[in-house]
Amino acid sequence: MNKSMKLLIALLAVFGLVAAACGDDDDSTTADAGASDAADEPAADETGAEDAPAEDAADEDHSDDISSIGAGVEVTMGRANWASGYIQAEIYKQTLEQAGYTVSSPSLLELDPSAGYLAMAEGSMDFWTNSWYPGHLSWHEAELTDGSLVGDHVSIVDGLFAGAGVQGFLITKSVAEENGITSMQQINDDPAIAALFDTDGNGTAEIFGCQESWTCDNIITAQIAYYGWDNIEQTIASYDAMFAQATDLANAGDPMVIYTWTPSSYVTTLIPGDNVLWLTMEETDIIDDSNPSGVEGGEFYDQRPGFDGFGADFCTQPCQLGWKPADIQVTASNDFLAANPFVEALFPLMRPSVIDVSILQVEQSNGDGSEAAVESIAAGWIADNQDLVSSWLEEAAAAVS
Repeated sequence: MNKSMKLLIALLAVFGLVAAACGDDDDSTTADAGASDAADEPAADETGAEDAPAEDAADEDHSDDISSIGAGVEVTMGRANWASGYIQAEIYKQTLEQAGYTVSSPSLLELDPSAGYLAMAEGSMDFWTNSWYPGHLSWHEAELTDGSLVGDHVSIVDGLFAGAGVQGFLITKSVAEENGITSMQQINDDPAIAALFDTDGNGTAEIFGCQESWTCDNIITAQIAYYGWDNIEQTIASYDAMFAQATDLANAGDPMVIYTWTPSSYVTTLIPGDNVLWLTMEETDIIDDSNPSGVEGGEFYDQRPGFDGFGADFCTQPCQLGWKPADIQVTASNDFLAANPFVEALFPLMRPSVIDVSILQVEQSNGDGSEAAVESIAAGWIADNQDLVSSWLEEAAAAVS
C-alpha cells in the first residue's frame, strides 16, 4: 500500500469511519453464535449425506427467485457530475441487475444537483446515489410548473455513507507554517496575508471553491456573506481544473486555498499533513440557517456543529473545519419506490464500506478514465463481496415476500 493510500485511510479512521466500515459488535456476535451453533449440530455422516444436495438445490432455486424479481422492469439511473461518486453508482446498478432489473448506465444521465433533483421529481430519472445532505435539501425547495415542490416527489433513502462527507478548506502547509496562518478569518482580516492569495491584483484573496451548481459553491458564497469575508472571493470553475492548479501551487510551496472533501482521491494528491493542512474556521460562529445570501433553500446551508476531529498533524489549530460532515445518500423518485417495493426494501440495506469505496476511487483516478474502467472496478468489488451483496438481496426479498 502506497503512502497516499495509507494517509487516506488514516484520515477516514480519524473520524471513526473504519469502525463503521468494518461492521458493529452485533455482527461479530451473530457470526460467533452461528459458529457455536454449528459446532453443536450432528456431523454430516450422522444426518445422512443425501440431505446436502437437496439443500444445495434449495439455495439454487432461491437464487433463481432473486434474479427474476426485477424481470421486465427498466430502471433509469443517473449520477452526479463529480467523479468521486461514480463507483458507488455503478455498485448500485450492478446489484440491481443481479435482481433481474434492466438498469441504464448512470453515465448516460450525468447531471449537477439542480438538474438531478428536477429530473427525479419530473420522472425522467428514478434515482441516484450522490445526494449530500443537508446541503442538497436546498434543491428540494425548487418549485415545479404545477406549483408543487421537488421535495414533494422525491424521498431520501436511509443507508450508504451517513456522516462520511467530511469537507473543508485546504491550505499549502509550508505557506501556513511560514506565515503563521491558522484560519480563514485571518486571511480575510490581515492585509499582508490576504495579499499572498491575491492572484489577479484586485486587492482580494482568491480561493478555489466549487464547480457551479454543485451546492458547495452556494454554501461557500453563503459563508463569505455570513463571516463578513470582504477580502476573500471564491473562484467558481471546473473543479478538476482548479484542483490541478491548486496541486501545482501546493507542490511548489506557493500560496493556495481550495475546498475539497472526503471520501475522494483528492486527498491522496493534496495530502493533509504532507503538502497541505485543513484550515480552521471560526469555531464559535459556524454558519447557521439564517440564509445570509438570501437564496432559495439557503437555510439548509447550516453547517453546525462543524467538524473538529483532526489533530495537529492534519489541521491548523484549534481545528474546526466549519463544515458539518455530510450524509451521502440515495435519493429516489417516490413513484419509482412505490412501484418497486423490493427496491424500497433493498436500498436502506446497502451500506458498502466507505473505506473500500475510497480505495476504489483511488484506483479509478489512477486508471484511464473510461466508463469501462468504472464498471470493471465496481464489478471487482462486488465479486469480492458477493456474500454481502447477496445478503442485501435476500433480506430485501424476505421483507417483501
